[in-house]
Amino acid sequence: MPDFLTAPFVNGPHVTPLDVLIRLLVALVLGGAVAWIYRHTSRHAEVSSSFTVTLVLLSVLIAIVTQVIGDNVARAFSLVGALSIVRFRTVVRDTQDTAYVIFAVVIGMAVGAKNLWVAALGLGVCGLAAYLMMLRVKSLPAVPPAVVVGVRVGLGHDLESLLAATLDAHLQERELMSVGTAKQGIALDITYQARLRATGSAHELVKSLNHINGVQAASLQRRGFEEN
Repeated sequence: MPDFLTAPFVNGPHVTPLDVLIRLLVALVLGGAVAWIYRHTSRHAEVSSSFTVTLVLLSVLIAIVTQVIGDNVARAFSLVGALSIVRFRTVVRDTQDTAYVIFAVVIGMAVGAKNLWVAALGLGVCGLAAYLMMLRVKSLPAVPPAVVVGVRVGLGHDLESLLAATLDAHLQERELMSVGTAKQGIALDITYQARLRATGSAHELVKSLNHINGVQAASLQRRGFEEN
């Protein structure tokens, strides 16, 4: 068989297409294990199916890249330059998600470099750590998610006396983030960062604010979701 078919990915005649196929299948299985760990330890109520697929594909792709590079330093720099054109436009909503992306990349690199024990042990230890951290988080008191409350008020009103009673009835803490003019200077837009009380309701808060004489508009948004 020609050399370009027997060793297409790495430098060295000892690597056969069967070896490459086995490594990629192992990367596929272990990438699936990373996605499974993420799905069962994520603190998000809804887990994105596209993100779990990305974790699996990353493991396989990094395994391919590792085999393409082999021991060739020049090829490594060439691939870094070629792959630098790739841009991720989706905002990762949690630092924990970023850790899982790195997890998938490292597993793929280990499999591609034929360090299967490193991949297997790393998968086990990281999986155990993620599970223990999940149990720890579940044992802590639940913290209400941060919200951004926006209120538009006409000029001539004292903000604190106008809004304080309603805000304090629904929010356990609040912090004034910004104040700006609106409608060519005849109104004020006020933004608070806050947390809802356990008995508070986002719907009731917005409805109560809109019923206040002098309030022209009100909105509430969970912090971080405006970026997605």
